[in-house]
Amino acid sequence: MRNILIIGAGKSSSSLIKYLLDKAVAENFHVTIADMSVENALTKTKGHPQATAIALDVFNSEAREEAIKKATVVISMLPARFHIQVAKDCVTFGKHLVTASYISKEMEALHEQVVAKGLVFMNEIGLDPGIDHMSAMQVIDRIKEEGGKMVLFESFCGGLVAPESDTNLWNYKFTWNPRNVVLAGQGGASMFIQEGTYKYIPYHKLFRRTEFLAVNGHGKFEAYANRDSLKYRSIYGLETIKTMYRGTIRKIGFSRAWNVFVQLGMTDDSYTVENSENLSYRDFTNLFLAYSPSDSVELKFRSYLKIDQDDIMWDKFVELQLFDATKKVGLKNASPAQILQKILMDSWTLAAEDKDMIVMHHKFGYEKKGKTKQIESSMVIEGEDQTYTAMAKTVGLPVAMATLRILTGKITTPGVQLPIAKEVYEPILNELTEYGIHFKEKEVPYLGYNPDGIKG
Repeated sequence: MRNILIIGAGKSSSSLIKYLLDKAVAENFHVTIADMSVENALTKTKGHPQATAIALDVFNSEAREEAIKKATVVISMLPARFHIQVAKDCVTFGKHLVTASYISKEMEALHEQVVAKGLVFMNEIGLDPGIDHMSAMQVIDRIKEEGGKMVLFESFCGGLVAPESDTNLWNYKFTWNPRNVVLAGQGGASMFIQEGTYKYIPYHKLFRRTEFLAVNGHGKFEAYANRDSLKYRSIYGLETIKTMYRGTIRKIGFSRAWNVFVQLGMTDDSYTVENSENLSYRDFTNLFLAYSPSDSVELKFRSYLKIDQDDIMWDKFVELQLFDATKKVGLKNASPAQILQKILMDSWTLAAEDKDMIVMHHKFGYEKKGKTKQIESSMVIEGEDQTYTAMAKTVGLPVAMATLRILTGKITTPGVQLPIAKEVYEPILNELTEYGIHFKEKEVPYLGYNPDGIKG
């Protein structure tokens, strides 16, 4: 019997596993769920007759190779940096591979070997990257087929908290990896092109160069630029496009407040803080402020950052208990970024009854028959509960659907790839609508550079 091996049974795998188990009998395949914790893997099998749970340490090469040898298709739900060893084994043993992660240089280097063996290595088939690629290419290809020429493409995505679970002044809770949120935007300038002019935003300015978005029926949001938007010109076949911008969505006001952490240096991950485990949250905050024999930490904070006491910004930082002298960091040899993450997790961890929300929004500007037009396309998904979250659905379902289509010979083009070909995106987007994951389109007047935004 054909076997699908899933490596990693974390939070994001719930919808992926459920989908495959629901199809296993009809399509006649077996699902092996491998995780460091066999107990965790067992909870995901739900007693299904065509599912097996195994304990697997991915760093144990012998055990990893043995599991991969028995598979027809391998799904790696590991952190992105661990995919490459799984990928090399898949090449060695002739197995197809699916991941939701960006294609690394190491993965890309396997392309010729993958093609030579007739294998499909599908990457970037989750949410972002994934649904963003597929939904963008569907509209871009349609515009081109109808004789249009693309002049603008902007794409935004954010993992947020659902309105009924939005209970803090930041209008935000962690729905994905908290560390990635704290370190967002670091490591170089964010790059994009706007009206034919290249733009670069350094990290220390990133959260004050935002764009505002109105999403159908869901109000206004803001977005800050993702790292490198320019590479998507060639990926999407838009080499001559005048505007190309990709951004991360937050509720309005988040970025202005987050910028305070950036300016203070609290998001720095390059050094460790002395005696970090014994610091109080108040001590940590005071590390980044000038010495004063008389002024309180609160007064120094407001004075340095020019925040009035009646500004909602001030209330946001008080809410995080940054000035609490009784709460301890409790982390040894921690960087400022690690300490900040610990503080934020106290306030921003989803409660058992909370639901998350995914917002994705595209803008397509194009010229056709002498006129310039614009389409806006939006997707808003709320989670069901803490198991089948919006994030788990939108990441896991595309992975599962692509895997099944590879298994059944409906996706056959070999190579290391992302889902921008019509044979991949069209059936998957169509099937996603059955699970409530779909986009709403509307034509709007062509605006070019958004006059309500300040990104340029």
